[in-house]
Amino acid sequence: MRRREFLATTAAALSPALLARPPLTAANGDGPKPCGGATYASPAEAMESEREKLLYTTALYVGTETKNPDYLATIDVDPESKTYSKIVHRLPMPNVGDELHHFGWNACSSCHADKDQSRRYIVLPGLLSGRIHIVDAANPAAPKLFKVIEPEQIIAETNLSAPHTVHCLPTGEIMLSMLGDGEGNAPGGFLLLNQQFEIAGRWEKAMEGMHYNYDFWYQPRSGVMVSSEWAAPKTFRGGFQLDDVKAGKYGSQIHFWDWDERKPAQSIDLGESGLIPLEVRFQHAPDSTHGFVGAALSSAMWHYHQTGDEWRAERVIQVEPVETKGWPFPVPGLITDLVLSLDDRWLYFSNWLHGDIRQYDVSDPARPKLAAQVWLGGVIGKPQQAKGRKLAGGPQMLQLSLDGKRLYVTNSLYSSWDNQFYPDMKKRGSYLMQLDCDTERGGLAINDRLFVEFGKEPGGAARAHEMRFPGGDCTSDIWV
Repeated sequence: MRRREFLATTAAALSPALLARPPLTAANGDGPKPCGGATYASPAEAMESEREKLLYTTALYVGTETKNPDYLATIDVDPESKTYSKIVHRLPMPNVGDELHHFGWNACSSCHADKDQSRRYIVLPGLLSGRIHIVDAANPAAPKLFKVIEPEQIIAETNLSAPHTVHCLPTGEIMLSMLGDGEGNAPGGFLLLNQQFEIAGRWEKAMEGMHYNYDFWYQPRSGVMVSSEWAAPKTFRGGFQLDDVKAGKYGSQIHFWDWDERKPAQSIDLGESGLIPLEVRFQHAPDSTHGFVGAALSSAMWHYHQTGDEWRAERVIQVEPVETKGWPFPVPGLITDLVLSLDDRWLYFSNWLHGDIRQYDVSDPARPKLAAQVWLGGVIGKPQQAKGRKLAGGPQMLQLSLDGKRLYVTNSLYSSWDNQFYPDMKKRGSYLMQLDCDTERGGLAINDRLFVEFGKEPGGAARAHEMRFPGGDCTSDIWV
């Protein structure tokens, strides 16, 4: 599908009632106004933009002994600033027990053609509570809470729960993958919010062949969306059980959706080598039909692409399990996150249990070449220190600067899984740190100047997870 056809289709999909609604207003009378939230005409333009100076990350108390709400932390990442490497603002949520996880924006580069859209509002769900928070980042250094959508309303109107991935759409709507129904059963579905952050209903029209839900990414020019699978909220909430895998309670499929018809057009079962396919990414080039998905439990990276009308997937990287003292089975790498540079050359992924981050040259996406590897903890006996501190846990969430030169890392996966595999993290908290990336020849190096210690927070040790920049990043921007 060509860009103009896609824009026409998506614009027509907006209901007349939505288009006729007046501008959004909050209780204090402030509605959305352009605030300079950057969007970009192309990945190349984004790469030439100003360096990030602030970073947002979710910080959690769920699963710890501290009965405080989770919060959104604003971190100064400008090396010229007096508060560099420090948390400069904390925005606590109104309730305890949200499990803030992944989050996104009301607008990204898919809305670049619309001058009325700006990247201003953060859409911040609680994976455990099902609550969705709307945060106003008009003042990027001190975001404030704008609105809360309660889970009871979402369930009543859509029978969906456990919000995960957030993507803005070219129409100005916002779409969230939902991992369960109102009772926490799979497969969930996709929730739409309109520009007023009101529930607009479910996106999908059919779900044949879809057993579970997790991450998604759409590629407008090809008229396709890809989604991946984790498990039902009832399964993963209490921790990981190998018997659940044997019972088929975890996913192994990726789904390619017809964007216009809003239903799966083809599903690929990755089998035993593709258990728990989590983060999924198309290349950033809007004409590309190549992408990657990391299978966590199988510790394999898969490359998918379109050939004619058919989608295919091949395993291109395998992280072998390691025999480890005290473990009843060889320890898998557990690939839990991946990020692709905006020029589509460099692929990064984290092995949460092994404790390493890898950089691959994927100039040929079917034949990745290992370029660098850094160890940041893990359970297989290769610990790493930073700022004189032995790192707890293993590297998990990744975020890459728009120019591709700085990779930011946190180490919390999910509260109950953290407590199971890295029990010390409950009391020690987690970290946020930075790696410097060689984007010419390949290479990774720890930057000792930036290290944020979440174990010493005023409210008690917390755990950091997803990261975003006010000016956009490599895991939320999509181009049409």
